[in-house]
Amino acid sequence: MPELIAPTDPRTTWELPPLGSLPHISVLDEVTVRILAPNAGPMTLDGTNTYVIAPPGSGQAVIIDPGPADASHLDAVADVLASRDASVRAIIVTHHHHDHTEAAALFSDHFKAATLACDPAYAVPAPGSTARETLRDGTQIDLAGCHLTAVATPGHTNDHVAIRLATGALLTGDHILGRGTSVVASPDGDLEAYLDSLHTVLALGPDALFPGHGPELTDDPDAVVTFYLQQRAFRSAQIAAVLADGPATPRQIVEQIYAAIDPKLWHAAERSTRAAVAALVRKGEVIHDDTDVVRQCR
Repeated sequence: MPELIAPTDPRTTWELPPLGSLPHISVLDEVTVRILAPNAGPMTLDGTNTYVIAPPGSGQAVIIDPGPADASHLDAVADVLASRDASVRAIIVTHHHHDHTEAAALFSDHFKAATLACDPAYAVPAPGSTARETLRDGTQIDLAGCHLTAVATPGHTNDHVAIRLATGALLTGDHILGRGTSVVASPDGDLEAYLDSLHTVLALGPDALFPGHGPELTDDPDAVVTFYLQQRAFRSAQIAAVLADGPATPRQIVEQIYAAIDPKLWHAAERSTRAAVAALVRKGEVIHDDTDVVRQCR
């Protein structure tokens, strides 16, 4: 496989907290508090970021991504709400993965508020109601002093949404992470949709990115999004380079292009590679046959 030059992650020159050192509670701006859930791991990084959006003096709040069903985490979120003297108007999940949704029913019951989701299967009615509230691109929730707008960002999952704040910040869920790059895992992930969603974020021009995992990104958000696009193009070029030497299974492709990565992460890398291969198949650049072998079109 010929040597390809990987794009440079602009975050390598930023003063970001090392992995594992993200504060438990962080006030990010005048309306946003991040509460770190206790579920750190290879795929969740420091843990799931739960956000409380509560304009000072409004008495209202929105919770984004409840995270794992952990009593201590719920207590920490409740303490933040109490410090803002705010009641919960709504709970939002950015997508259906369990590290974001597991506590949705627990939070809805405790805070007496509905959980909103793009996929109605993951929306939780408010106590005493049977109505499931869904999010669509452009759905807006108005709080006194701040409004939130849902931005459809499918790709990581087909039901993924980001949340735009009136402050100019964008809560990105797992579409853009504070560290590394997001997994776009087949079959739920769709690489072409994911790339389109990255362009959607670029067009928004957010002032800050508040991700579902990892630290906030404020130095140059556009540079991070551009890097994500470059990194995906780089991986596709690597796949093409492997196949130029002959047919290979997705696993064999992973073993070559992710050789420097911890093999414990190869399963996720293979699912992401399968999503990239599916995109190349749709473009007519490769064939993926019934024996799980991928080859270039001649």
